[in-house]
Amino acid sequence: MSTCATASRESAEPVAGTAATALTWLLIEQTGPWGAKALTDSHLDPHVGRALEAAAEGTGVRVALIRRPGRHADCHGVPRRRLFLAHTAPGRSWIRTTTVTDPRTALGLDFAALGTGEHGGLWEPYTGDPVVLVCTNGKRDRCCAILGRPLATELAASSSATWEVTHIGGHRFSPTLFVLPYGYAYGRASAQLVKDVVEAARHGRVGLDHCRGRSTWDRPAQAADLAVRELIREQRADALDVVRTDAVRPEARWRDGSASGGGAVPVAPPSWVVTVTHSDGRTWHVVVDQRADGAPAPASCGAPLGPPTRMAVTSITAIPDAGTPDRPFSPAPPLT
Repeated sequence: MSTCATASRESAEPVAGTAATALTWLLIEQTGPWGAKALTDSHLDPHVGRALEAAAEGTGVRVALIRRPGRHADCHGVPRRRLFLAHTAPGRSWIRTTTVTDPRTALGLDFAALGTGEHGGLWEPYTGDPVVLVCTNGKRDRCCAILGRPLATELAASSSATWEVTHIGGHRFSPTLFVLPYGYAYGRASAQLVKDVVEAARHGRVGLDHCRGRSTWDRPAQAADLAVRELIREQRADALDVVRTDAVRPEARWRDGSASGGGAVPVAPPSWVVTVTHSDGRTWHVVVDQRADGAPAPASCGAPLGPPTRMAVTSITAIPDAGTPDRPFSPAPPLT
């Protein structure tokens, strides 16, 4: 039986610009089975899960459950559990960690401050290897279990910083994962690729092969960041930043259908100009179009066939003088 990951791989669907968006991650250890919506369908108290979702909404913080790779006994008693907070913005990335006996402790966090990267000395600084989060939630999509769990198990044999995670989006790119603190996501990952990515992250660098984007930004900005990195062969994680994402105002269209023979008025697909800066002062304008021109495929196993939405970089322009007056762009609408 075909899976969403097989269909995506066979159609060579691009992975760039597909990462989940999160300025800051809150990760809560929860053993046992996970349901499709794990925060409210696991051995975590569902009232706590719903309260965490409500507290994080609109703050830039994404909450996820994690557990150690391997077999997961269906037990309710968890004497102590690990918590992580990770902020992913360039130049301000950090990870803080603690252990608690009651996950309700997390409800006392200042989510608004954490979303802006202010931890206020909370908990302890994490000093271990880069944290690898492999999506394995088979109740969300079977590809995550079939492909993600074996990868997580293999990685855990050589690194205690590997965790299974509930849902990070992009089932069809399984096995998929995030690497913290920088927040870059990867798809169709092999164990060797992940080991190379972790080695790069140890030295403050980004592996670009199979990279989906940095969770700090929305999808157009993720694609723009990766395109500039490929262009100038820049792997230092904090060398690039995205300072603006502007929706392009569409060209004037027919005011009625008469110019097109009375038919429907064409609608321009969404397009953005993303401003990417380098720590050495260089700046680029990157034009990114949203397209749905690929072969029909399911977004997840069991979903109906449809053309996948992708971010297509159509041009990269170096800006010699960052003081040049802004072009007439309007703010980008949120992506759904």
